[in-house]
Amino acid sequence: MSAPRLLRLARVRGFAPARPSVRCYATIEIKPNLSYLEPTHPDSVVPPATQSLIADHSEYLLNTYVRPPLLFTHGKGLTLTDSSGRQYLDFTAGIAVTALGHSDDGVNKVISEQSAKLSHASNIYWNEWAGELAKSLVENTRQHGGLGLGSGKEGAGEGGKVFFSNSGTEANEGALKFARAYGKTISEDKTGIVCFTNAFHGRSMGALSVTPNPKYQAPFAPLIPGVRVGEYNEMDEGKINELIDEKTCGVIVEPIQGEGGVGEGKKGWFELVAKRCREVGAVLIYDEIQCGLFRSGTMWAHSDFPAVAQPDIVTMAKPLSNGFPIGAILVRSSVAATISPGMHGTTFGGQPLATAIGVHVISRLSDPEFIHSLRSVSAHLDRLITRLPALFPSVLKDEVRGRGLIRGLAFKDESKPAELVRLARERGVLLLTAGKDAVRLVPALVVSEEECDQAVGVIESCLHLIAQNKA
Repeated sequence: MSAPRLLRLARVRGFAPARPSVRCYATIEIKPNLSYLEPTHPDSVVPPATQSLIADHSEYLLNTYVRPPLLFTHGKGLTLTDSSGRQYLDFTAGIAVTALGHSDDGVNKVISEQSAKLSHASNIYWNEWAGELAKSLVENTRQHGGLGLGSGKEGAGEGGKVFFSNSGTEANEGALKFARAYGKTISEDKTGIVCFTNAFHGRSMGALSVTPNPKYQAPFAPLIPGVRVGEYNEMDEGKINELIDEKTCGVIVEPIQGEGGVGEGKKGWFELVAKRCREVGAVLIYDEIQCGLFRSGTMWAHSDFPAVAQPDIVTMAKPLSNGFPIGAILVRSSVAATISPGMHGTTFGGQPLATAIGVHVISRLSDPEFIHSLRSVSAHLDRLITRLPALFPSVLKDEVRGRGLIRGLAFKDESKPAELVRLARERGVLLLTAGKDAVRLVPALVVSEEECDQAVGVIESCLHLIAQNKA
């Protein structure tokens, strides 16, 4: 690495003066944190009672997950405690779900009070919370940016409607249905759907059909017809115009691909895609199930996109009720107008307990002080991880993906992400893989700078072991 680059990295971490002389280049050395070389939480240490329980449950649970022999019994904030009493720093947030951390006092209070009153009635009747959460989502989107609902002239006359589901997959399934319904108001054969490489939109048949990964799709083929797959971030306007044609009813894409490797779309590319959607009358769907609701640092990862690149539908789920199952589809009024009673429905979606929690969560996440704190900690995490490729050039690609609190470390060897996850877990930090070549960092949005220091310290020790072939 060049001396100037080393100097810049040193300044970021506070290891160099603001105006050093040229002579100090040769003496600057940035070293990784090697405080966590020895495993403290080995997977092999499992209480006999836990081993017995796992063996018993394995006889009854359908085998669709490969799990380490860990059984978590309780949690608080970013800490999870297993059946042997060991504490883990959770940098997964239940796969980007527990935005306010585990067992949050405010969420617990809402659950207790609302469940004592009414958990479920049905969508045959009104309840007091579904409409409040829909209003909060629309008005906060108008305030913070997104869906074309700007507070200025560009958002004048625009409105939004919300449909509640039980999960992110169901939200995407509904969004695809809405796009089909809208397309048929233009032409009966306007039914084509476009998705992009490395996408992950869910595992139901419709959502799976726009998740172009053979590992997920092959066992369940044939899938729904009429789906085309484009290249994510393909800047050739001619190819985009060929991909999205007059028979396309909907285009679904993630502004930041969570499961697909934490790749981020270029604003210029989204402008081209959105422009083509407007030309042919296709509904543009942004899947923000993982990157939305302030995880990227703004309410939506597309909040600061130019007006031309704003979507027609936004799907969300994971953090909306801090772990209580819920999903939602936020739809521009012009598209919502084509959906009439009986065209879509749900048994559990929009129930009072889930939406009461959602109102509380959104009120917390959208608080200006919370956003300021989130951005400050995000900047701290960014300073920590941007030096990792220079520290471990034999292991990591020269890039750090994502923004805010959805970040990805890209590996040169695709076998190494899972190895880092294992090594970190055995040192008390929980991480996720993402796509073929990345490790994902998606902590709760209440993470502290000290917790970031600990997590990255463990990561540095583990990367050192990998680089030295000592894992």
